[in-house]
Amino acid sequence: MSEFTNPSIGIDDVPAGGGFSFDHVHRNSLIERQLADNHNHNNHNKSSSILPLATKTGTTIVGLVYSNGIILGADTRSTNDTTVADKNCFKIHYIAPNIYCCGAGTAADTEKTTELIASQMELLRMNTGNAQSRVVTACTLLKRMLFRYQGYVSAALVLGGCDVHGPHLYQIYPHGSTGKLPYTTMGSGSLAAMAAFESSESGYRDDMEEEEALELVKRAVLAGVWNDLGSGSNVDTCIIRRDGTVLMGRNDVMPNEVGPLREKVRRSDNLNMRVGTTAVLKESFARNKSSAMGGVTLADVTVTPMET
Repeated sequence: MSEFTNPSIGIDDVPAGGGFSFDHVHRNSLIERQLADNHNHNNHNKSSSILPLATKTGTTIVGLVYSNGIILGADTRSTNDTTVADKNCFKIHYIAPNIYCCGAGTAADTEKTTELIASQMELLRMNTGNAQSRVVTACTLLKRMLFRYQGYVSAALVLGGCDVHGPHLYQIYPHGSTGKLPYTTMGSGSLAAMAAFESSESGYRDDMEEEEALELVKRAVLAGVWNDLGSGSNVDTCIIRRDGTVLMGRNDVMPNEVGPLREKVRRSDNLNMRVGTTAVLKESFARNKSSAMGGVTLADVTVTPMET
């Protein structure tokens, strides 16, 4: 970052006078120039690595209401520009024991936003005699927070859960607008997933059974995995039932599993280093003089209590 702070590059070092400080004028001008270069698609040779890029979840996230609850689904790929940063990230976040939330957008924003709201929901339960959390309460807290930041918190969410009023599914946009729907998709692969939901033969319909609804969620996420470059890897699912039980399906579908293929590959034995390949010029062994036993004793071990 020295090019941002060295005033000898491009701009004369003129001391600021008066009551205003112009110490960061040079830095800001270079940052603005670098941002312009990052958005200039015609200049592919210039390096855009000076400014770090946020890790995006890319993402296909879906949710639907079925006869006995809610099913959420998400892929597991996170990207950093054109690079796959994580092949198996977790995009289904805990909000309350009966409420979960899928996140799309900037990975840090979705993670910390859901953690903050989960903390507030826990405090609310403690203040109300451990009463069951309401899905609309979580939706209200999320939309208020996102609206406060005017879209600069890049978190597009699919919120689902079951409470005393039944199953509820909400889509929440980064600017704070929300909608209550029987099924929804969000993220870069949302169009492909919505095509699976709205197909005439095997798409969504009211009062679906759990098995067929789960298969539809898997098929919708896989549509995003195969047709969207920002989505990929595996499929995670979350079933939230009316009776309060939750079934998490971590890596429920693994279409890109390479384990069986790697087992079929036979590496040449010439790549294995055998004993004696490297010549040993000298060997020596010295006992520990500080101990009469010539080794480590219990007196040499320091036990540190774990922080909890």
